[in-house]
Amino acid sequence: MKKIFIPILLLLAVSIFSGCKKLSEDDANIYQYVLPAGSTVSDAAPLCGSIKGVMLSGKTYTIGCDVYINRGDTLIIQPGVTINVTNSSGIIVRGSLISLGTQAKPNVFTVPGLTKNNTPGIPLAKDSAHTGWWKGIIGDTSCKMMILKWTHIDFAGAAYGNVAGPAVNQSASTSFDILFQNPNGYFILEDSWLYGGTDDCIRVSQGKIHVFRNTFEKCGGTGGDIVNVKGGTVGTMAYNFFIGTAYNGQKASNKGQPTGAPQTNIVMYNSTFVNGGIQIIPGQRGGAIDFEQGAEGAFYNNVAVNCRVGYRVVNNPVADTVHLSYGYNYQWADSVSIAQQFFTFGPVCEKPQPTDIPLPSSYLPANFNYSSPVSAQYNGSTAAYDGTNAVQKFNPLFVNYPLPSPLSPWSVSSIGSYNFHLQPNSPLIGKGYTGIQPLVVVPIDPTYGATEVTPPGADLGCYQTNGKGNQH
Repeated sequence: MKKIFIPILLLLAVSIFSGCKKLSEDDANIYQYVLPAGSTVSDAAPLCGSIKGVMLSGKTYTIGCDVYINRGDTLIIQPGVTINVTNSSGIIVRGSLISLGTQAKPNVFTVPGLTKNNTPGIPLAKDSAHTGWWKGIIGDTSCKMMILKWTHIDFAGAAYGNVAGPAVNQSASTSFDILFQNPNGYFILEDSWLYGGTDDCIRVSQGKIHVFRNTFEKCGGTGGDIVNVKGGTVGTMAYNFFIGTAYNGQKASNKGQPTGAPQTNIVMYNSTFVNGGIQIIPGQRGGAIDFEQGAEGAFYNNVAVNCRVGYRVVNNPVADTVHLSYGYNYQWADSVSIAQQFFTFGPVCEKPQPTDIPLPSSYLPANFNYSSPVSAQYNGSTAAYDGTNAVQKFNPLFVNYPLPSPLSPWSVSSIGSYNFHLQPNSPLIGKGYTGIQPLVVVPIDPTYGATEVTPPGADLGCYQTNGKGNQH
């Protein structure tokens, strides 16, 4: 696989920024929209049908049936709002949705009466996180902005059904927590928490994205990726934390690229994946980061701990490896069975880089054949690499999470009382590459855009010892 090393990467970064489209006058007007006086949403009765205006800070609203933000309309949610969703309802966004929670006053979308269950090993069928209690937030192709800041989205994943599904050109059985599908729109998710689901947690069919500093627990259910972007999606994912994912945490594919849409191009850096790929069969899917089917981009400074399959570059069809670069990534395995899946297999594979931790040459055989590094593990023959020398190397030294884990990694799918920040003597501190540039394709604005584009960090993973990065 052809690799782009650092000098070429810097040229790529320059071309990325020079190629960013400036906002047109029409685009700019979107972000100057001011709601007229008196356009507040009433909390006196359950909401059904069309809604727009402002949900006021500190209030609690109930959604009683599917609600629609119509084309040209905007719903703004001020800090400290709780939205209780009942009757398996959903929020269909044909206009714009802006949730402006803050660190001190986050917004919450939830189901009344439900509480999170952090019991290790609870079966999916008995865990309310994977029941699918409401339809989630469903963007139509006309949705111009979906902006979620400091917002909790819990217990979503219900099937869209025969009305909401066709209304947004989806099947009745679709059950994503969040759907965005406007190639000219902006999807911004910052500093938020998503808990539970039954399929992909976030599906972006096409659009301009900014996914920074979020936390994902128990997402994907019996089979789904967490942030899954398809053909025509461009942007950056960084400083996200994932635990207990069904499949990949972050996935980029150019599948379904519409005529005239840009090639999927995603820059990923400084995210942490713990116990990923709970539902996958090794060799079929990934458990941390995945690039496939013509997607280009980069992934650097990431941490994968006990992920059933590690970083994945695959050939179904192949990712755009000519325009894909990566390095400075870390993996930890409690056991040989996990270490054996550090590398994907087949004619195209994720090849370890000399900047990775552990150093690949410390455990790979001399003259290792990268053309089929682990495929022998699936046909019963003796593999050249069995992972033994990569087991339990360079403990990341989380503040409060024991490694090797006394429990099966696949039984721990939520944070609970654990703390995944780094201890002062962690071997991940200072090992990151800060030269990679984010791909910024959204406006920077405290209300109508991204609050901050946090640059790559010197420490591996989403938690930085300088206080930047993920704030949860």
